[in-house]
Amino acid sequence: MIPPSRESREYLRELRQRPAFGAVGNDFDLDALREGMGTPKVPADSSVKCIGAQIDGLPCVWVLAPGADPDLRLLYLHGGGYVSGSPANYLPLAADLSAAAQCAVLLPDYRLAPEYPFPAAIEDCICAHEWMITHGPYGAAPSSATFIAGDSAGGCLTLATLLALRDRQQPLPLAAMPLSACTDLTLASESMQTEEDPICSARCMPTFVELYLGDADPRNPLASPVFADYTGIPPLLLQVGEHEMLRDDSVRLAAKAEADGVDVKLEIWPGMVHVFQIRELPESREAIDHLADFMQSCLPAERKHA
Repeated sequence: MIPPSRESREYLRELRQRPAFGAVGNDFDLDALREGMGTPKVPADSSVKCIGAQIDGLPCVWVLAPGADPDLRLLYLHGGGYVSGSPANYLPLAADLSAAAQCAVLLPDYRLAPEYPFPAAIEDCICAHEWMITHGPYGAAPSSATFIAGDSAGGCLTLATLLALRDRQQPLPLAAMPLSACTDLTLASESMQTEEDPICSARCMPTFVELYLGDADPRNPLASPVFADYTGIPPLLLQVGEHEMLRDDSVRLAAKAEADGVDVKLEIWPGMVHVFQIRELPESREAIDHLADFMQSCLPAERKHA
């Protein structure tokens, strides 16, 4: 990787001048977090189509950039610590992914904790992928290929969905892309103690865990995918920033999956912060292009460069 851009260095300096979420005392404001992560955002390209859908009562949004193939489908699972976030907040990223990969992106509004604790969100994501195989932006239609991606908590849900689909002997996507993924809810990764994350403080992680898991075991592989067996899982591309408390969650996950025989690519981006793909930095666009290239490389030969 090349050194971080001037814009990224300046962005990091600005972030360091104010406290990260949850860094001050016991400052965990769930209402404020939900308000911020639920704020609707509009794709920069006004010609991008955003099409509402329902999956057995689960609200979703299809995002389709001009020229994108509606039969090539990416399930994208938003972040938000399992307790916040919404498809409306992720429309710009979904639009960028759709344009770069020339695919349709499905954003499910999966259930949030603490009202719906583990494993409710995973069940919603499983349902969304199963439905996406046979339904596209314009109604019932078979997919030509499917992928799964997600960031932060959504990165964990990406991995958990893969594991559950495999264990239930359901069709798997061609590949998956966890971004800044939370993979260990025992919070044992070294970077959880050593990295001063400018986006979200490690101090608030126990609260996220408590709200999401309740009485569930944090070592359950669907809650903490770093403890899973990855035999039979499709290729993975993990992207994570250098300055993340979750950095080593991705490092450890990549090592475990690779040891289990999975084709794994791990990208640690110098100078980058949590979910830098949404920060509108030069590296954001480059990382999205990497995701699109990875998806292309996983397609069957007859589909490539179609």
